[in-house]
Amino acid sequence: FWTVGGNQSTWRKPTQAQGEHANSTQKGRVANPRPSYSARSRYRDTVLLPRTDFPLKLTGQRLLDREVEIQRECGFADLYSWQRERKAKKEFCLHDGPPYANGDPHVGHALNKILKDIHNRFEMLRGRQVHYIPGWDCHGLPIELKALGDLGISGLSPLQIRQKARMFAEGAIARQKAAFQRWGVMADWDQCYYTYDGAYEAAQLNVFQEMHSKGLIFQGYKPVFWSPSSRTALAEAELEYNPGHVSRAIYAAFPLMTLPPKMASESGVSILVWTTQPWTIPANEAICYMPNSQYSVVKRADSSQLLLMATERTANMAALLGTELQTVHTFTGSQLEGGFCRHPTVPDKEVPLLPANHVTMAKGTGLVHTAPAHGMEDYSVASQFNLSVECMVNEDGKFTELAGPELQNLSVMTEGTDKVISMLKECGALVKEEQCVHSYPYDWRTKQPVVIRPSKQWFINTASLKDKAKEALQKVRILPESARGSLLVMLDRRTYWCISRQRSWGVPIPVFYHRETGEALINKHTVSHIATLFKEKGSDCWWELPVEALLPPEVLKKSKAGPVTDYIRGEDVLDIWFDSGASWAAVLGDYRADVYVEGKDQLGGWFQSSLLTSVAVKNKAPYKSLVVHGFAVSERGEKMSKSLGNVIDPDVVINGGQDPSMPAYGADVLRWWVAESNIFSEVHIGPTALNSARESIIKLRNTLKFLLGNLQGFDPRTQAVDPKQMHYIDQYMLHLLRGFSIKVTDAYSEFDAGRVIRVLQAFISRDLSSFYFSIIKDRLYCDPEDSLGRRSCQTALEEILDGVTRSIAPILPHLAEEVYLHAPGHPGMSLFGWIKSSPVWRQPGLEEAVEGACAIRDSFLSSIPGKNAAQYDLTIAIEPGLLFELMESLQEEPTSTCSQLAELMMVARVNLTSELPRDLPSDALLNHGTFLINLEGGVIHEDSAYSIAVVPTSAARCPRCRRYTAESADCLCLRCQTIVSQT
Repeated sequence: FWTVGGNQSTWRKPTQAQGEHANSTQKGRVANPRPSYSARSRYRDTVLLPRTDFPLKLTGQRLLDREVEIQRECGFADLYSWQRERKAKKEFCLHDGPPYANGDPHVGHALNKILKDIHNRFEMLRGRQVHYIPGWDCHGLPIELKALGDLGISGLSPLQIRQKARMFAEGAIARQKAAFQRWGVMADWDQCYYTYDGAYEAAQLNVFQEMHSKGLIFQGYKPVFWSPSSRTALAEAELEYNPGHVSRAIYAAFPLMTLPPKMASESGVSILVWTTQPWTIPANEAICYMPNSQYSVVKRADSSQLLLMATERTANMAALLGTELQTVHTFTGSQLEGGFCRHPTVPDKEVPLLPANHVTMAKGTGLVHTAPAHGMEDYSVASQFNLSVECMVNEDGKFTELAGPELQNLSVMTEGTDKVISMLKECGALVKEEQCVHSYPYDWRTKQPVVIRPSKQWFINTASLKDKAKEALQKVRILPESARGSLLVMLDRRTYWCISRQRSWGVPIPVFYHRETGEALINKHTVSHIATLFKEKGSDCWWELPVEALLPPEVLKKSKAGPVTDYIRGEDVLDIWFDSGASWAAVLGDYRADVYVEGKDQLGGWFQSSLLTSVAVKNKAPYKSLVVHGFAVSERGEKMSKSLGNVIDPDVVINGGQDPSMPAYGADVLRWWVAESNIFSEVHIGPTALNSARESIIKLRNTLKFLLGNLQGFDPRTQAVDPKQMHYIDQYMLHLLRGFSIKVTDAYSEFDAGRVIRVLQAFISRDLSSFYFSIIKDRLYCDPEDSLGRRSCQTALEEILDGVTRSIAPILPHLAEEVYLHAPGHPGMSLFGWIKSSPVWRQPGLEEAVEGACAIRDSFLSSIPGKNAAQYDLTIAIEPGLLFELMESLQEEPTSTCSQLAELMMVARVNLTSELPRDLPSDALLNHGTFLINLEGGVIHEDSAYSIAVVPTSAARCPRCRRYTAESADCLCLRCQTIVSQT
């Protein structure tokens, strides 16, 4: 029993034996005799050993069965509903960002859902009513493609596609929901939200209508990111940028036909442009320059060709072309105004030279090829100078007949690019071709490159919302604060948001088009009617009902529209980011979320779409705080992928896998991994991290086992000792527990569960195992069962068990409930509050008394390195003053073997005096030190000196308590004699 829960290296050599009386310190003393084995075993039954059936370890199937059993016995499924019904002064709302319903649960889900659950449980335990409704994002192309792709089905109607997509989404939701429940996530799993529910879709259309009525949503013909592989428009948030994309970049010459008026007469000059997208050359409408930059006409030494380029780019171009470039003359960009060039591949077409601020000198020639149909900045130039935005590329990413017979039907990214380069060669306009590796946008679902092409789409004018959104963000707390800059950059990047998609699986845009003019019919009357239908029947009715039901006479009359036969329903659906971005309206009601918690990819996704829609409708952010966490990666820091074979399946983490390196860890190990991680950076997972988490939990169980074992038979309701009557060391531990609770509470409030664990481990290893448990074992095991000293100690242990268990409950709910199933006097912990922290535990002088004694103890232990402290007598000499008075509070008599001071020093005897005796034996060890006392906020400030003398005790080891307090080896000490005689 000596090693349970304490410092084992210490307890192999017990350090607590304290003498009942002092022997003489004369020289020639004999070694302390040890009691015989028979004497020791005779009194074993009189010692109060720890008793508990709480297991130190749970492994394999036993662990898994126990966790599931605890979830059932302790009402995990009912906990959320219970706490919603109880009275609470404050509410806490964490709005769940919907995971995508297109696959099995993965460690990214585990990281996100468990992180949210840890905080929800913390808020519930501290007495708040938690509002948390889990949800799923159910629409969109990936689900549509997965539902149909494997089947190879084509020619299905929109309703048939939607039916198969819904079935696919429902299957994914069922698998994910089951996993979240197994992880112990607290929620009412029968009351979740799904973006395909009619009520949700109706709320979404109400947001759409509000924004449309304010002029924020409009239909326009603009360049958008277009995915030929998906045949739909994409928003910025649906792109992945491939940094290793390889383009065939070219330098092309546009002959200068009409000289700018301010430029000196020069014939045979060509404007040199650079582009990584040669297929856009046929769509060129202008060449842009920077008005304040310098430009030069240079002559090639190898051909005498005259080229015009930015002056600061000539050295780079000379190296690239492998020839000397001789400067003919130099001028400012503004002098190019009014010039025109001949288009190299389109006969009789001239393109103007135009000023533009987006021109840079980092790459290329300082002159930018401008194709308004295929670039966002190019489109801005076209809008300013009224240029054509004609599109020569169809939805499949192929040239149309407008590009001419040579290019028609060629894919622009492959054979179309080849043909354009060939055409430039034939006309002598190709100056140089090179491979360019650069970042290029890809469709995040099909992993294929996208193109920019103009299309008639529905847009949100985010430019008009930006200032309001930025103002709203100033009032939002963001963790980590560094994420704020990224959010603002992504917000700035978005000038308009394309919200229409050319698919079937989604919420239809409630718009009708005139059969002849194509004019859109959409207003508050039409949208409100459609929203009502969606709420009653779901959005399938958009395809199921005749147009007459979607546009009844009363709606047409209010809209001042013609007969219903003049209109057809639109075929586009809303961007799924608009779907999920409107969740605040569908789920929160009158709530404003206290916090949104998602991965860093949502800075340009759900965080932003939620912000924009809420600011548009309510003029404020839908959240008070944002928590932005990193991604789960392998132990090597690699992104997880099946091709690399480094994917960690959370189901395998819990239930074990075929690989011996992945045993069954259970849900609490998975939760500990989440809590222990630095969530604000990339979160590593693998056998090393999981094994470490398991070992940490075993160590924690060891401490809990010690606490439970020593509380058997103790009823805190009737046997607890009033704090003022408790031993000082016990009171001091309550003081430390109070400080522990404050640190833990602060860490949870900051979403820093990793700090919670560090504070917990420090408290257990330093304050409990290495300090308190080492001191109190003798009192626990060997004092009378109902003695004040033992009950005092148990009172402290009860509070410590309660505090530690509550502190881990948000992270390890299964273990916390298991502890209370074994703890006397506790029906369960979930229905109770947070860690108790009584002001009574902070008594003046208490901290200084114990810590002053600890400082003296440290001096003593440093005098006998490697020796057993229990075999020594200790004399402490302190001049009369505050420190002496504090030590007297721990030992009233001058000499004692059973005082609180003797217990704390872990010695046989303590002599407390004002000066060291002069007749110390020659083998006495002397040491000196000082202790600084601060009381009443520094009003009392005293630096007190002390001296100590250490001598071996002459007492024998008691065969019952093993302290050096007996007169002979086989004789009980006085305390043990009294206890044994009464039993």
